[in-house]
Amino acid sequence: MEAQTGTGSVARIQLLALPETTPATLYGLHEVFASVGVAWQQLTHEATAAARLDARIVARAKAPYPSPFGPPIAPEESLDGAGRADIVIVTDLMLRPEEDPRGRWPEETAWLRRQFDRGAIVCSVCTGSVFLAEAGLLDGVDATTHWGVAGIFARCYPLVHLRAERILCPAGPEHRIITSGGAASWTDLALYLVTRFRGPAEAVRIAKVFLIGDHSEGQLPFAALGRPTAHHDATIARCQQWLAEHYAEPNPVARVTQLSGLPVRTFKRRFRSATGYTPIDYIQALRIEEAKQMLETTAEATDAVAHAVGYDDPAFFRRLFKRLTGVTPARYRQRFRFAGLALQPCGGIAVDCSQQDFLTSRP
Repeated sequence: MEAQTGTGSVARIQLLALPETTPATLYGLHEVFASVGVAWQQLTHEATAAARLDARIVARAKAPYPSPFGPPIAPEESLDGAGRADIVIVTDLMLRPEEDPRGRWPEETAWLRRQFDRGAIVCSVCTGSVFLAEAGLLDGVDATTHWGVAGIFARCYPLVHLRAERILCPAGPEHRIITSGGAASWTDLALYLVTRFRGPAEAVRIAKVFLIGDHSEGQLPFAALGRPTAHHDATIARCQQWLAEHYAEPNPVARVTQLSGLPVRTFKRRFRSATGYTPIDYIQALRIEEAKQMLETTAEATDAVAHAVGYDDPAFFRRLFKRLTGVTPARYRQRFRFAGLALQPCGGIAVDCSQQDFLTSRP
């Protein structure tokens, strides 16, 4: 199920850079958004329906300027030339806990309020929420921030309902104000926005591409079988096409070998040369990929999934699944499921207003 808004149209994201903006999160978000609708197909050769996101860095002036540390920040648009945004994000700012930021960004806060009044969704990462508070957008609403600047809110913005324990905090009418916690929470915000504008399926793909989530179980849970690469063995290509449609049938190796018309040893040698897999490994990979899709998108019991992809022995299926993915089928579903999420309409946008478990993968 894709999000209702923006699946076929460009969503304009403006990453607002300030003199205090640190570059890591800014460019991390830029790269993730640029990968939507692109990276999965490049890695796996599997076409997706997700449209791209247009993310640009905007600042008071377009000229590059030094960041508080690390590489310089190079804005792509000035505030005057940026135009209307669907989403504005203020990333983490280099602020000391004892600072008083009131009155610091008059031009930028006025610009942000205009974007909000035009209908933009306004977001922050980490200490960027201080800027949203300075713009007057957080008065009377729940918001989160980095724990280290909670004192700034207490002294300078007491009308904000600070929820510093939260990782992600959508708030306000139609959830048009979204704050996230510490600097690393930008990944949670990114996946939330991809879900909201491009659907949960694309969010899962982006999580797998960038290994976003709990890494304690290694990289295998994020991996996917790439689509077959081009080769010039017409016989093996015909066999691959047959396997794509019949991999769940009994004794597929014997049947596809017979289909090839080749001696067994010749078939196995040519199959591996063309695909990089032995025939049995190829069939197991196809079956496990289909099982992963079913675990992500359906509520079918694990035994039913095993049977659907060709395994009559559920115990063997579980062992094979864990060997190839690093996790059990149940754990994989917990991490990457998206079917059945409580997608509630928020101003015409289907948005997950209840949970992000399938994205953040926190136990």
